[in-house]
Amino acid sequence: MHTVSELLSALARRAPFEKAADWDPVGLQLGDPAAHVQRVAVCHEVTEEVVRRLEQTRVDLLVSYHPLLFRATSRLLAGKTPTGRALRLAQERVALAVVHTNFDVAPGGTADALAEALGLEEISGFAPLLGPEVRKVVTFLPADAAAPVLEAVSAAGAGRIGNYTHCSYRGEGLGTFFAGEGTDPATGSRGGRNEEPEVRLEFVVPRAVEESVLEALVLAHPYEEPAFDVYERRGDAAMIGRIGRPADGTTLRALAERARAELGHPVLRIAGDRDRALSRVAVIPGSGSAYLARAAQAGADAVVTGDLDHHRVREALDRGLGLLDAGHAPTERPGLERLYAAVAAIGIETLSFLDLDPDPWHAQP
Repeated sequence: MHTVSELLSALARRAPFEKAADWDPVGLQLGDPAAHVQRVAVCHEVTEEVVRRLEQTRVDLLVSYHPLLFRATSRLLAGKTPTGRALRLAQERVALAVVHTNFDVAPGGTADALAEALGLEEISGFAPLLGPEVRKVVTFLPADAAAPVLEAVSAAGAGRIGNYTHCSYRGEGLGTFFAGEGTDPATGSRGGRNEEPEVRLEFVVPRAVEESVLEALVLAHPYEEPAFDVYERRGDAAMIGRIGRPADGTTLRALAERARAELGHPVLRIAGDRDRALSRVAVIPGSGSAYLARAAQAGADAVVTGDLDHHRVREALDRGLGLLDAGHAPTERPGLERLYAAVAAIGIETLSFLDLDPDPWHAQP
């Protein structure tokens, strides 16, 4: 029998949580990591309808694409609110895990699914999505001590990039020091100036485990006074958008018709020349207003996304972009089936709540 923690580890191998946006509360939002799981459900968003179904159907873990609790809260009060729904999940003893922007950027995830649903070819990524705050730690030590120190800090949570662990870089150099009275140097001699061959060892550290990693470093380091530096760092960003080539002769009008058919007949908004032939189309699942300029710089002549606001649309039109706003939830729909498949592949009974669509918009008949 799997535990909640084991299921999250399996999902992390498919879509590492550290690849999520720094504002995105992915991972376990509610529940006991050690609890056993016999049945899982997958939903797009934790709506009232989803909670009602959970109150009628026994589920141990709910995997949601959208976070339920986007912001920190100090109260769980009953009501038709995110905190009210969290309270009801807790009362039903349903754990809640979120797989959101980390699945957007993952190979074969939400962004790729949208691009493929629209028939794009020669697909590549654009628009880096920076993840949570990370540090880089650099230390200096004898070459034969580098491996055991790396092992110690990796066990404390350092050196992880995506699905790779024990990631580090080493460079050889010469360290100098004068060991004064009362010292006990691991190399060199006391009472004189020493020059010793050393290795510069550097590795990344998530902010959440920084103190534990530094403690492990000091304990494993052979020097009496370990030398190390901690730097702020941004890197290892995955791409939130995709850009590709549509079929020859595809116009913005034709692209809109394909989106209507493939994305569940959403409410569509179009800006730009509908009869213009397109050569490169960019897609961003969910809310893409912030990435329109990046799409233009990447060579797109049209963008498909959701939640476009007036002023950014005007700026994009001035750049020569055609725009198709197919809605927030509809542009995510192709990826949700893949999320369900990823959860089901773990080997536990998995229910689909994807029929409970969270899109609030409907076309006027």
